[in-house]
Amino acid sequence: MHIRTPARLLELAGRSLLRNQALTMSTLEELPTELFPPLFMEAFSRRHCEALKLMVQAWPFLRLPLGSLMKRPCPETFQAVLDGLDALVTQRVRLRRWKLQVLDLQDVSENFWMVWSEVMVSGCLPNDMWNRKPVQDCPRMREQQPLTVFIDLCLKNRALDECLTCLFLWVKQREGLLHLCCKKLKMLGMPFHNIRNILKTVNLDCIQEVEMNCNWTLPVLAEFTPYLGQMRNLHRLVLSDVDVSRYISPEKKKEFVTQFTSQFLKLRYLQKLYINSVSFLEGHLDQLLSCLKTPLKILAITNCVLLESDLRHLSQCPSIGQLKTLDLTGIRLANFSLVPLQVLLEKVAGTLEYLDLDDCGIVDSQVNTILPALSRCFELTTFNFRGNPVSMATLENLLCHTIRLDNLCLELYPAPRESYDAGGTLCRSRFAQLGAELMGRVRDLREPKRILFCTDYCPRCGNRSFYDLELDQCCC
Repeated sequence: MHIRTPARLLELAGRSLLRNQALTMSTLEELPTELFPPLFMEAFSRRHCEALKLMVQAWPFLRLPLGSLMKRPCPETFQAVLDGLDALVTQRVRLRRWKLQVLDLQDVSENFWMVWSEVMVSGCLPNDMWNRKPVQDCPRMREQQPLTVFIDLCLKNRALDECLTCLFLWVKQREGLLHLCCKKLKMLGMPFHNIRNILKTVNLDCIQEVEMNCNWTLPVLAEFTPYLGQMRNLHRLVLSDVDVSRYISPEKKKEFVTQFTSQFLKLRYLQKLYINSVSFLEGHLDQLLSCLKTPLKILAITNCVLLESDLRHLSQCPSIGQLKTLDLTGIRLANFSLVPLQVLLEKVAGTLEYLDLDDCGIVDSQVNTILPALSRCFELTTFNFRGNPVSMATLENLLCHTIRLDNLCLELYPAPRESYDAGGTLCRSRFAQLGAELMGRVRDLREPKRILFCTDYCPRCGNRSFYDLELDQCCC
């Protein structure tokens, strides 16, 4: 018969066992469940490796959320956790109340453990965070492997750190006995030959978000494409800074582009696509768009060179009809007909919430083409039109066409062209005067929530000046 002892006394007794190195499997079998989180934190922070190993073997919850304790990882303590898990993975040990199914190495709030330890010891809330069923987290968890390891990977160095090296070696040596499930994968600097070894270890169909920003060339991207096609549950893809080598023939370029774009046929859950500073899209955007099989919610094609035909193909793409975000920052449109953009805005008028046309080089003669469609984007909350050299009259007309867009919370417009002298230098007093006039016109029409008029980048400090209710000058 167990005697009820105040929770705080139980916790102190458990810590005494840690300090005296008296923690055994039999004492853990009798330890109240709610004391495991605070004692585990204590053992992990003080590097009691043997105690950690035993506590992992006796862990009474479905999840072990280790990620938030790994801010400053110690290879020895992490290895102790893996050693404890070996008994589960190899089924050498079967303890009476062992429930552990998931080692969660994903990054969560730093105070996660502290909050839950206090909650559980006080008995204020049930421990459902630790015991909720994790089946939906990973498509392979319905299989019979005893353990799934969740991790988010950010590959920004040339090689893995010591803890990740230890983890991947441990997983590789236990192939078929567990799943390594990575939901978020960032590749920010690691050479591809090292990335390839990692991709061979993780379960690619678990990956939901991928970010690639490694200054790859097109041939390297082509090496990655077979792995991309296996990421069948991918929701978000960010591709940045891919260059076409000058030594690639047009025929080889077309072959590489086809290899890459054809993988999108397999990505049936893709909803968010970001492409930035990618040089191979020019004249080939239709190949990518034709392979999209599901409606996108976010499409950002930024700082790329496109042809007018690419813009036309974009307006005709069936997968863009439900866009909530359209970002074309840095796409030079000065010499294009904007009829395709008008068609595109008409298609997404019922869903579009964020429109970014920053630094597109749009001039006065082009603006009227898109105004009727823009004025019907009633869901729009953010509109960015900075970086387009238009006149005072055009800005006034543009502002009149946004009068019925009641959901607008943030509007960014360029300083009128009349704010600059013949040499392109900003005249601050003139900009302040025109900004005040524009703001007055807007307030005559409607009450804006947040509206800014922005200059071009200052050649000396690299910043912009803004006019809101008053002039906010750049720092130089």
